[in-house]
Amino acid sequence: MHADGPYSDRSSPGEPDDAASLPLVLASASPRRRELLARLRLPFTALAADVDEQPHPGESARALALRLARAKAAAGAALRPHSVVLAADTVVTHQGRIYGKPGSPEEARQMLRELRGDRHEVITGVCVQAAGRPPLLAATCTDVWMRAYSDAEIAAYVESGEPFDKAGGYAIQNGRFRPVARIRGCYTNVVGLPLCLTRALLRAAGVRLRAGTTVCEHAGT
Repeated sequence: MHADGPYSDRSSPGEPDDAASLPLVLASASPRRRELLARLRLPFTALAADVDEQPHPGESARALALRLARAKAAAGAALRPHSVVLAADTVVTHQGRIYGKPGSPEEARQMLRELRGDRHEVITGVCVQAAGRPPLLAATCTDVWMRAYSDAEIAAYVESGEPFDKAGGYAIQNGRFRPVARIRGCYTNVVGLPLCLTRALLRAAGVRLRAGTTVCEHAGT
């Protein structure tokens, strides 16, 4: 994807829809993605895009995140065909294993024990589907180091119910559990929507963005 390519801010003659005038739809039920997208100060509506999130045999974490982001965007576009649909999917991977959303308290506890005190990767695929245009798709990765939290802290966090709608079973922004020691890369990617990448894809799809918006937060080692 290149901002100066055929899907930049400039619309081409004969295009069926001008993306700048189309409504923006976030194909996600995640409150965290709604909060992050609101930072771009664009009006949008949100809807749930239900897709099967199970990985295919042998599928990499990056391929999974990209495939699911594309599937969610397609589902959203089917419901709102005359729109610009934004979708994302976040995947956690550690030592070659993909971590989705835990389905039970025991699975959440197991994920958090396995991630404890070690480095893992968070990969988010983002897709923008503007009516009348091919989808734009990309992904970004952040390295995350977890702190050595205790079993008692894990138990209390799982008891709170927070892990069950989050890949890897944790929220980096949780102020009480504070599971993360440090990161390298994009912070908003770990929350669930990398704003630098999202902004670039929306711009490339022809969406007019406001100047001076907060787009991302990066951290080094």
